[in-house]
Amino acid sequence: MNNDLTAFEKIPVKIFETSEKGSVFVAKEIAAQIKSRQKEGKPFVLGLATGSSPTRMYAELVRMHKEDGLSFKNVYTFNLDEYYPMQPEALQSYVRFMREHLFDHLDIPSKNIHIPDGTVAKEDVADYCKRYEDKIDSLGGLDVQVLGIGRTGHIGFNEPGSSEKSLTRLVTLDQVTRIDAASDFFGEENVPRKAITMGVGSIMKAAKVYMMAWGEGKASVIYKAVEGPITDQLPSSFLQKHRDCQIVVDEAASSSLTRVKTPWQLDTVQWNDKLIRKAVVWLCQKTKKSVLKLTNHDYMEHGMGDIVTEYGSAYQANIKVFNYLQHTITGWPGGKPNAPDEHRPERAKPFPKRALIFSPHPDDDVISMGGTFIRLVDQGHEVHVAYQTSGNIAVFDDDAIRFADFVRDFNDQFGLSKADGAKFYKKTVQSLKNKKPGQLDSPEVLKIKGLIRRGEAKAGGRYVGIPDEQMHFLDMPFYETGAVKKKPLGEDDIKVVMDILETIKPHQVYAAGDLSDPHGTHRVCLAAIFEALRRLKKRPWAKDCWVWLYRGAWQEWDIDQIEMAVPLSPDELMRKRRAVFKHQSQKDSAMFPGSDKREFWMRAEDRNHATAQAYNALGLAEYEAMEAFVRYKF
Repeated sequence: MNNDLTAFEKIPVKIFETSEKGSVFVAKEIAAQIKSRQKEGKPFVLGLATGSSPTRMYAELVRMHKEDGLSFKNVYTFNLDEYYPMQPEALQSYVRFMREHLFDHLDIPSKNIHIPDGTVAKEDVADYCKRYEDKIDSLGGLDVQVLGIGRTGHIGFNEPGSSEKSLTRLVTLDQVTRIDAASDFFGEENVPRKAITMGVGSIMKAAKVYMMAWGEGKASVIYKAVEGPITDQLPSSFLQKHRDCQIVVDEAASSSLTRVKTPWQLDTVQWNDKLIRKAVVWLCQKTKKSVLKLTNHDYMEHGMGDIVTEYGSAYQANIKVFNYLQHTITGWPGGKPNAPDEHRPERAKPFPKRALIFSPHPDDDVISMGGTFIRLVDQGHEVHVAYQTSGNIAVFDDDAIRFADFVRDFNDQFGLSKADGAKFYKKTVQSLKNKKPGQLDSPEVLKIKGLIRRGEAKAGGRYVGIPDEQMHFLDMPFYETGAVKKKPLGEDDIKVVMDILETIKPHQVYAAGDLSDPHGTHRVCLAAIFEALRRLKKRPWAKDCWVWLYRGAWQEWDIDQIEMAVPLSPDELMRKRRAVFKHQSQKDSAMFPGSDKREFWMRAEDRNHATAQAYNALGLAEYEAMEAFVRYKF
């Protein structure tokens, strides 16, 4: 790589195509150092992190142990942090997390494992933290420290304001951190307010640091940590001072780095149509001009003179990009019949089409692409929806009680078994009453909650206009744990998706490409679809099947990425809102809203308005709202 492209980066960054490849890289680096120390007859001291970032890396270490014979007998581990107070057997404890993801699958001696103790008496915490720090030092310090990064820029639980010299200690958690953890604890009110964490100074003493980050949601904070100023308001920025730190990211998490976002500002680039679109859209936003108003001077002033040279003038480049953007807009997402389609994003034939919308949760279909859903139905296509998961953990206990009460009264009113209804209601209430904060629901309560969400999905589908038989509930096995933490994607999950594809034989597939979903369900659901399509690509129907990726409640595609934009009128936007409102258990206050306090329908409408406004600002037609899609070619 040309060093000029990394001129703004104050920490080395290694970018991988996927999080899986990045995770394997870190695992191999650690394995090599473990083996090296084994040959020397010396211990290897490893600092570990929890959260979603290192899990795939841990899986690769387990694989290397089981398949390649990698031993961990000489390894000493020290985890970064633990909630306080926290019992080690609790569902959310990092002791349990590490056992399930790593330690229970290795030959590491139990005496070599160190995780901050969330049960230490408060008056003893300070002494305990000092002993934790001293134990690391007695072993010669950390050879490697593995890190993730939080949205506040925290490493470990070193929140904004943490000192560069801070060591292991008891800290108060930032509100943003507690909100991000709320899903694991089934509500923000159940999240501990404190934690024991190794300090920034503890981390900085490590000989080597690997910080991993995956997904679009981490792009902004990675940019700040790597290219921004060093500040205690972003503790990860202190790593700019570390003597040997490597940041490992996937392409999505790297998207805000200057070398990825605006490489033409750093060095000569090889221009292609995709990069020119990206650059011209950026230039419009930078100059606050529409595409056709950009001048030669605008291009030259912002490091894009090569484009003018190639096309002869700014006007010619402007026209090319403007025409491309214009051709992404269509009111016919299924293709317009009996119309030339060389400049339309979707082909005209066949008509009508069979369209299959994959919805990771029971409401993603209407939240993310409800307007397009309505258009497809209104325009005569055969539309099916496959709800990939039950969504059963995202229902409040009060709703479960309300529906159990309905069953009791229904049985009473219609002369059915009154005793059975009363027994069912009592059992449900007792189960929820006895449930401790953060504890899993019973199988019966999960079933009730799943049925609530299924009924809402059916109501939404009926409102949009599809019959019940075109709504398919896959209940993918990976999801059905009753907890936020899910099982890895398995063969049973892929088979479920393959079966529905083979049954429908769609001409169009719509899938959630929103990988910033903080709970990971969208990511797993998409992986299942991609793998199913890969295995089925030689089927006759698959050769004529186009796949469109939408994004959900967490973010939208960048304008230069969009390949199909479906405009919505005010009336259509209102119809979409009403379809979303059918999901009553998610209305007003959802169980897992993330850090955004707006309701999901508000997020979706704001996002749709913003897309339309962005097109308008570029000089294209003005619409009320737009839904956006990117085509995936498998």
